[in-house]
Amino acid sequence: MEFKLKSFKREISVPSLAYVHYFEFTQDLSTARDSHGFPELVYVERGRILVESDCYTGELNEGELILHGENEKHALSSEPEINTNIIIIGFECKSKNLGKLTHAPLPLTDELQKMLVEIVREGRSVYLPPYDIPNTKNMKKRRSFAYGADQLIKNYLQIFLIKCLRLCDSISRSEGGAVCMVGSVDTVALRGYLDCNFCQKIKIDDLCFLFNTNKTTLSREFKEAYGQTVIDYVNRRRIDYTKELLREGGHTLTDIAEMMNMSSVHYLTALFKKLTGISPTEYAAKHKG
Repeated sequence: MEFKLKSFKREISVPSLAYVHYFEFTQDLSTARDSHGFPELVYVERGRILVESDCYTGELNEGELILHGENEKHALSSEPEINTNIIIIGFECKSKNLGKLTHAPLPLTDELQKMLVEIVREGRSVYLPPYDIPNTKNMKKRRSFAYGADQLIKNYLQIFLIKCLRLCDSISRSEGGAVCMVGSVDTVALRGYLDCNFCQKIKIDDLCFLFNTNKTTLSREFKEAYGQTVIDYVNRRRIDYTKELLREGGHTLTDIAEMMNMSSVHYLTALFKKLTGISPTEYAAKHKG
């Protein structure tokens, strides 16, 4: 039987780049109101600037991003006595979903801020200066640069935009009432994560970090949704998988305990007997063949 390869759905594609700028937007600096045939993102790393565009006019504060769409007229200007560091990236992308990022500033998470810095870092390794002239018409590449650096820019930028759109959707759902108060848990996503990772060591603290909540809320909402605790759910998934492996044969209890990151065969045996009423050895003998 031949392997069935699965293709990827491509939501965001960035085939080319116009420029990557990171510079100080000084008090006396402003840009002319113009437009171009590709999107442009603007992020304030420090300070504050004023944005005027077809979709949004107002302040862009520290830690916030706005995107100007294809052929959207826009301009930037400084405020008195405020020096601002900004990142501006112009790139080709035809996804209509980017329109979600054009109507209001998006406050970036620490993860997204770090990704943006990585894009700028790789950009400087690939492209020659100047880096402080907005709308540079021809930002030239270096003759040589680190292996795969320009592809990393492309990949990082695509991932960054996808995560920005996810964040934007999350904020919209929260404001629209489809998501509970901050700190509540997406129990469907949490169960999906557990289904994919039950063989790994599951720590409640790690889950709280991954799903942006606290122990009390996570435990309560998961139990309300599925009638059991997170640990009970994980243990049952582990024992169900152990049954499957025992029926297949070819795996020792030591192998299975190691596969599921359990501390010992004794622990696996005790847990198995607690949840099934019989030992793994008895189960294997009963289902042999």
